[in-house]
Amino acid sequence: MRFFISFAFFLFFVCSWSQEVTVIDKVTGEPIFNVAIFNKDKSKNSLTDFDGKADLSKFSPSEIIFFRHVSHMEYHTTRRQIIQRGNRVVMEPNQNQLEEVVISASKFDQRKRDVPQRVVSLNQKDIIAASPQTAADLLESSGQVFVQKSQLGGGSPMIRGFSTNRLLITVDGVRMNTAIFRGGNVQNVVSMDPLAVERTEVILGPGSVIYGSDAIGGVMNFSTLSPGFSVAKGGSFSGKSYARYATANEEKTGHVDLSFGREKWALLTSVSYSDFGDMRMGSYGPPEYLRHEYVKRVDGRDVVVPNDDPEVQVPTGYDQISFLQKVRYRPSHDWDFNLGVIYSTTSDYPRYDRLYRKKDGQLRAAEWYYGPQRWLQTNFNIKKVGNGIIYDEAKFTAAYQIFEEGRNDRDFGKELLYENDERVDAWSANLDFEKEFFGSSLFYGLEYVLNNVSSSGKVRNIVAGNSVPGSSRYPDDSSWQSLAAYTSFLWKINRDLTLQSGVRYNHLLLDATFENKIYDFPFSEANINTGALTGSAGLNWQQSKVLGWQLNFSTAFRAPNIDDVGKIFDSEPGSVVVPNPGLKPETAYNAELGMRLNFNRIVQLEVSGYYTYLDDAMVRRDFDLNGQKTIDYQGEPSRVQAIMNAASAYVYGFEAGGKVKLSEKLKVTSQVSLTKGEEEQEDGTEAPLRHAAPFFGNLHLIWENDNLRFDIFAEYNGEFSFDELAPTEQDKPYLYAIDLNGDPYSPEWYTLNFTSQYQLGKSWLATVTLENITDQRYRTYSSGIAAAGRNLILALQYSF
Repeated sequence: MRFFISFAFFLFFVCSWSQEVTVIDKVTGEPIFNVAIFNKDKSKNSLTDFDGKADLSKFSPSEIIFFRHVSHMEYHTTRRQIIQRGNRVVMEPNQNQLEEVVISASKFDQRKRDVPQRVVSLNQKDIIAASPQTAADLLESSGQVFVQKSQLGGGSPMIRGFSTNRLLITVDGVRMNTAIFRGGNVQNVVSMDPLAVERTEVILGPGSVIYGSDAIGGVMNFSTLSPGFSVAKGGSFSGKSYARYATANEEKTGHVDLSFGREKWALLTSVSYSDFGDMRMGSYGPPEYLRHEYVKRVDGRDVVVPNDDPEVQVPTGYDQISFLQKVRYRPSHDWDFNLGVIYSTTSDYPRYDRLYRKKDGQLRAAEWYYGPQRWLQTNFNIKKVGNGIIYDEAKFTAAYQIFEEGRNDRDFGKELLYENDERVDAWSANLDFEKEFFGSSLFYGLEYVLNNVSSSGKVRNIVAGNSVPGSSRYPDDSSWQSLAAYTSFLWKINRDLTLQSGVRYNHLLLDATFENKIYDFPFSEANINTGALTGSAGLNWQQSKVLGWQLNFSTAFRAPNIDDVGKIFDSEPGSVVVPNPGLKPETAYNAELGMRLNFNRIVQLEVSGYYTYLDDAMVRRDFDLNGQKTIDYQGEPSRVQAIMNAASAYVYGFEAGGKVKLSEKLKVTSQVSLTKGEEEQEDGTEAPLRHAAPFFGNLHLIWENDNLRFDIFAEYNGEFSFDELAPTEQDKPYLYAIDLNGDPYSPEWYTLNFTSQYQLGKSWLATVTLENITDQRYRTYSSGIAAAGRNLILALQYSF
């Protein structure tokens, strides 16, 4: 009797075990997560869990079962054959697809070789290897995005000669740019936690057809971590913890993310905290960058005190916490519901470049700091896959966001602290479709965006403790709306030649009311009701196995926002920008040609050249207010200026990237970018474009095997002489080194760096990085803070 019971248990175990399959990668032998498993009519489906396992009990023994994954060749077999092979399915990596699938060009999966624009991709492996402190540092690590910093809690990307409100940022498909994104440096990208990013894609060049206003120089798309489903009984629980320490600013970062998945439900929670101390610069470089003294409040008065270590930039430190929550529900293979919440907040952080400016040989400011920068995004996304009449895949995304920021400044020896607080409530809704026709694809959609801006100002006496109303930075209770429709068609002419073209119409509405409590404006409101039509057309031709071409023509636009129309602020000492309600959109016209060379994947090279012309450019110009060219602003006579459609500009450049595979374990990679630009001046002459970065790039020598990775790399920037600086930059000598003629200039610089990673079993990953080995002292172009000197970074990650 005992024998029959044991035999029955054995049969039950065997039958249960035979219903489970493990899917592994043929090359690495590692399990593959999120493999779609289905029958021919897709009436039955399943997904592999984090261990590559899936339940096949719903499939009959002789039924043909399909296995599909984005980075592997599709495979089909029967359940009976799977059992005969030990309940294992081995899938062949599809290297072409793995390297070339992008979503940014159309919001749907596309092969990179079909897209006529250059798209840069960074995944989680790249992020952990780069050990970035912020999302701005992550973009900079690509070698194709230049980043300017005015303070440690900042990072303003520059792409192809454009920056700030001429670049677009999206997070999980939701527009991050708001109606108060300015032409000056913008640090909103640091709100994004790089450790919560699953994938980043950067479109180099215009993207207005798909993304609308602001996408002139490029689009930066961040996709955050997503929870995965599991067919394991009781669900599957996984996660990772990460800790990092850096010596240059005594950074202490901790991160944890936890994910739980069942067959139809999945949850993910992610939390990060970073504490940054004052940044130490390098020892060898321009003496102008040293911090010899700073202001301290002692016994109720401002005192200039000597800095014990001039290489430490006092004050620059701050801290930041970020939170991500995802809930995902997939009732069937056709439907996928996602709810996401992202929250990020900083402490107060100093505007460092304002704290070492001098007036008559005396430090000008006693305090200058940004108030906590807070960002909340809630988004709800629905994906529908099917074989409908008007679509094969549809996406609906609705989002609500809150942006809060503050500016606080007080002059040395003064009791009055000027405080400005801004809040933007942003609503958006996007509906996007894809439909395939005989191998070609049609993309189309609708978008609505609404921004409400609240702005207040007050003047606080730090001694008496009382406050009075002050000038707000923007017109309070103003609004900015965008309504748009777009379509894009990818025509697969043949296997090696594709044509992608598209068109978008945007209608913009802006309403702002000015209360003349502080200034007597000659207008009481601004109302803009305008539209913009943009288009693009591009070819992607794989001429041979070795040679491929990309040719693209496109237009892009930026509509006036609340910052352009209604801002009041001090752009520089002695100047104040006032509102101008008469603005209209600026338009860009772009052409680019790219070439790809691929010699049997041993040597790969991408080269592209581009030219962009900007018409009706919104620029800062001298202005008069009721006939007055000078007004009193915060106790100082200031020249009146305003944003105006008063110029044209052009930018052209060259980009190249390459990889040489020296052996199976050793490779060399490199990226270089050269940008030149000119902008029309008030007198009709041309001058260098402010956001055209100097020549920059990187070079990596990488060795890696299964568990160990070494990367020796160099990063470098070219010089900008005084004559190559934009006039607005020539007027900021405090930011730059001084040449032999006594003029400001941006010196060339380089760093040598080393990073290594070691995989300890399946769970532990250790990273050790030594940046700026030769301890160079440098500032990236237009930056107000010097970069880190010699910097040891230690990081440890545990996954389960």
